[in-house]
Amino acid sequence: MPVFVFTSCKNFVSKNLEKKITSRLNQALKELKLYKKEVSLTLVDNSTIWELNLKYLGRDYPTNVLSFSFFGKQGFPSNLLGEIIISVEKAKEEAEFYGLNFKNYLLSLAIHGLVHLLDYDHEKGIFSPWLMLKKEIQLFEKVGFSEGKEEVLNFLKRREYMPAKLAVNVDHVATVREARKAPYPDPVHAAVLAELGGADGIVVHLRLDRRHIKERDVRLIKEVIKTKLILEMAIDEKLIKFAKEIKPYQVTLVPERTEEITTEGGMDLTGNVEKVKKAVKELNKAGIKVSLFLNPDEEAIKLAKKTGAQIIEIHTGMYAEAEDELKREEEFGKIETAARLAKELGFIVHAGHGLSYENIGPVAAIPEIEEFSIGHSIVSRAIMVGMKEAVREMKELIWKARG
Repeated sequence: MPVFVFTSCKNFVSKNLEKKITSRLNQALKELKLYKKEVSLTLVDNSTIWELNLKYLGRDYPTNVLSFSFFGKQGFPSNLLGEIIISVEKAKEEAEFYGLNFKNYLLSLAIHGLVHLLDYDHEKGIFSPWLMLKKEIQLFEKVGFSEGKEEVLNFLKRREYMPAKLAVNVDHVATVREARKAPYPDPVHAAVLAELGGADGIVVHLRLDRRHIKERDVRLIKEVIKTKLILEMAIDEKLIKFAKEIKPYQVTLVPERTEEITTEGGMDLTGNVEKVKKAVKELNKAGIKVSLFLNPDEEAIKLAKKTGAQIIEIHTGMYAEAEDELKREEEFGKIETAARLAKELGFIVHAGHGLSYENIGPVAAIPEIEEFSIGHSIVSRAIMVGMKEAVREMKELIWKARG
């Protein structure tokens, strides 16, 4: 057998479970097409793994898993991938703490160690954590035990993600244009420069009163950008017809009042689920993903599940506008809770409104949030340093927040 198991903590794991973990690891090696490779798996207690952490990594504490890769290294048998060492005691503590099936959680740690042996490393680079986790999830989906599998999968998906994406809203370039009713500055030009600065998408809000972005802008931006177009709009028959004609990558449905300066809050779904569901269905039928702009409210997110929308954009305005640190912490906690709940319900999670260079850091560190929609602060910064540089600076802050 390619996997050799050594156990020094028989009080924590049965011989039967040991055999089952070995069998699934062997299956994982086959999935990786590593038919002739061998792995050493050692199951220990907290004190043993603590000693190993201190001796080899300078860590004066126990971890759940250690991996020592021999992959491609001279002086070791070419068929030996390396050693995985798991503290079964630690695994049991963590499974109980997180409310997870112990057998599957132990297997997930073994898979984590196996992926490490292939030189994947979640502690290096910007994209490495995402790539490693993606590989772990792919393997676990194929070899995990059926009992409690979904809970452990959801736990893995919440753990780490690729650095969040940045979608840049160019509405306020059009606001400056409309101040003089001139042909410039052109939001189409701004969208191209934003992409050159690293934007992962371009956002435009086609308002009912057309106060800034016009249909012409949406058409041209859709034609020239290389990333994705996100169209924000109210639920309106003419706007839905226009969206179906243009076919943006995504439509974000937002509440709208003509007299407001900017969007003042998330959608109120109470009593409106069927109306929203109808709009979502019509847009989805045209091949357009739909996001709902919602306050960080648990009940609103639960109602959103009934609409069929694929994405939730959490309204971060209350956090951004908080007058003191205590209030900011309170609002931040709501965003964290809302993001976690939305992810557990199967939504892709985005966030936006009022986010700036000064307040983006904490929110960007929330692992469930996959994309931020930011406009006013970037356009304001662009007046001083240019659009490419303003986007680059914001994206760098988001990346740093994710380590």
